[in-house]
Amino acid sequence: MLRRKTLPDLFGVKIRTSKQTVKRTSHSDIMKSKKEKRIKMTNTNQTNDELVITRIFNAPRETVFEAWTVPEQVMKWWGPKNFTSPVCNIDFRVGGKYLFCMRALDGQEFWSTGIYKEIVKSEKIVQTDSFSDKDGNSVPASEYGIPGYWPESLLVTLTFENHQGKTKLTLRHTGIPAGEVNDMTNASWNESLDKLEAILK
Repeated sequence: MLRRKTLPDLFGVKIRTSKQTVKRTSHSDIMKSKKEKRIKMTNTNQTNDELVITRIFNAPRETVFEAWTVPEQVMKWWGPKNFTSPVCNIDFRVGGKYLFCMRALDGQEFWSTGIYKEIVKSEKIVQTDSFSDKDGNSVPASEYGIPGYWPESLLVTLTFENHQGKTKLTLRHTGIPAGEVNDMTNASWNESLDKLEAILK
């Protein structure tokens, strides 16, 4: 029987556990290559528990904001390259929930959910972020093959600013443990944002 691939498998990342030595699949080389090819990415900063990504999009702020809040728009870009988004449910109000699915080429599905904590139209979105099942129930990160400590809920803060006729998006993903998983999350977000950039052109 074929082993079900995990999220780290799909990104070529070997996660350290207490009984393993560290073995990483040249992820730094992958990221270096991606950086050389990337356009419009202003900055990426990583701390022990926070990933910050800044991107400039050649589209009005209202259009970029809508791409995060309208299910039909989100489904066009959600998930890394070679993933699709077959399900996107959004109750866009403070206290409302979202449920997203991203599907790999082999058909495996990875679900996430969260609650909208703050909304300022066309300016800011603050939402929680958790792994989930298809019914929107939070599940441990280990369900998707991520070992070790991972908080039950993380926080994503998005700010949208006018910038020289374009839109500056700043994404803060707070609570991510440092290390290989942080690298994986960084790659996942940037590949998703590349897809967002493509549909906004």
